Amino acid sequence: MNEVATANDLLERPLNPDVVAALKENPDGILEQLAGRHGVSTFEVVRALPEPHRLVLAGDKFPDVMADIAEWGEILFIVHTANIVLECKGQLPIGSFARGYYNIHGDSPIGGHIKADRCAAIALVSRPFMGRASASVQFFDGEGEAMFKVFVARDAEKALLPDQLKRFEALRDKFDGN
Repeated sequence: MNEVATANDLLERPLNPDVVAALKENPDGILEQLAGRHGVSTFEVVRALPEPHRLVLAGDKFPDVMADIAEWGEILFIVHTANIVLECKGQLPIGSFARGYYNIHGDSPIGGHIKADRCAAIALVSRPFMGRASASVQFFDGEGEAMFKVFVARDAEKALLPDQLKRFEALRDKFDGN
């Protein structure tokens, strides 16, 4: 069995200068598309974002981050693969570890079983997306691909929910410098 890469392993890889230049010119857009155009992982694109737009945490923070998000209220949970962008709105249930998975169940459309031990890094990302401010927590595996993402929800006018944005910022501040 291959050993799972850590956040440090992912961070030690050199940045692609073309990705850095593309993000400097325009930090907006779909990260996975930029990754595909340059033949790099989605995590490499996130790493190339200017520092104010991202904070990277080690994957071992998974339980703490998930517990925090479970208190945010209705969020947007996204799984983005080459074949589908699955979006689900709901409250993230508090999970528990059993049988090799982080299990989330409850009265929410968000539920399932996550291989948390495959989470190598977590990125707190705040950047423009489609011309609007966005804030998300993105979970990456050892290959640098997104496992899933949690976005701060929006109101009817598509503005970020202020209370949830404060929670996102508090989570970022809690880990900034650690």
